[in-house]
Amino acid sequence: MKAIVQDRYGSPDVLRFADVDPPRPVGDQVLVRVHAAALNARDWHVLRGDPYIARPSADLGWRRPNERIRGTDFAGTVEAVGPAVTRFQPGDEVYGDAPGAFAEYVCAPEPRIERKPANLTFEQAAAMPLAGNTALIGIRDVAKLQPGQEILINGASGGVGTFAVQLAKAYGANVTGVCSWRNLELVRSAGADELIDYTTTDFAREDRRYDVVLDLVGNRSLSDLRRVLKPGGLVVLSGGGVYKGGSLVGPMGLMIRGTLLSPFVGRRIVLLTAKTSQENLATLREFAEAGKVVPIIDRTYPLAATADAMRYLEGEHARAKVVVTV
Repeated sequence: MKAIVQDRYGSPDVLRFADVDPPRPVGDQVLVRVHAAALNARDWHVLRGDPYIARPSADLGWRRPNERIRGTDFAGTVEAVGPAVTRFQPGDEVYGDAPGAFAEYVCAPEPRIERKPANLTFEQAAAMPLAGNTALIGIRDVAKLQPGQEILINGASGGVGTFAVQLAKAYGANVTGVCSWRNLELVRSAGADELIDYTTTDFAREDRRYDVVLDLVGNRSLSDLRRVLKPGGLVVLSGGGVYKGGSLVGPMGLMIRGTLLSPFVGRRIVLLTAKTSQENLATLREFAEAGKVVPIIDRTYPLAATADAMRYLEGEHARAKVVVTV
């Protein structure tokens, strides 16, 4: 099968469109014929092996990635199932999260896939797993957002941000989205009640206060984020996206400082860690089928041009999601 292979860290030039042996499902694995797969900031970090403090980890090794085939988010059709699989059969349309998604076939554990929302294309469904799951956990589980509360989302035009705006509205909140002027209409279309153009307005210097600040960029100080909270408010930190790279801690620096500071400040600081689950994928499917969440796609590329898609992502021009088609 064709796949995008990475044997060493570096620029998108290290990605190869190559022939590899197709995977075979065992145990509770499901073999999926991939129709579309989405890029995430995580793919860029694995590409570059950055930040260095993350080596080694589940994704990164000291000198090369632990998984040769890039990509995690996918949507496609079940081709075959392992003997322990009970919920899926060949022909089912599914979406999910598993290593090796930038390929014609991927093997995913049954708990990490769910039926594709019936009203979404494969490209739209592939855009949801990591970004949608992260936003869902941040809004529902960490912030525990309630109807009528005020939330500021810094990085509202990104992959996670566009889902966070829609989910915050679905949970009844009043949403202020922070983005650049070129993305104001996009964030408005996602449902934001109010918009802040960070190129002309510094939200930390405004008088407005919020129950929750969801930071998806990692480009502001903790004091800035805390300054705009109401008494008893909550700052939710979710690292950052693509940045210049070549650093020891990268966007994890803000999260480390937040962890150290949180016990000593009156306004709470919480780190957002997201793990894909079948339950959350099912919840996202329900939101999508109800029309409350619509994945927004900036650009699509053919699988063979995944390196070009990665260049576009790391150029910091991408809005919402970038998807490759297979």
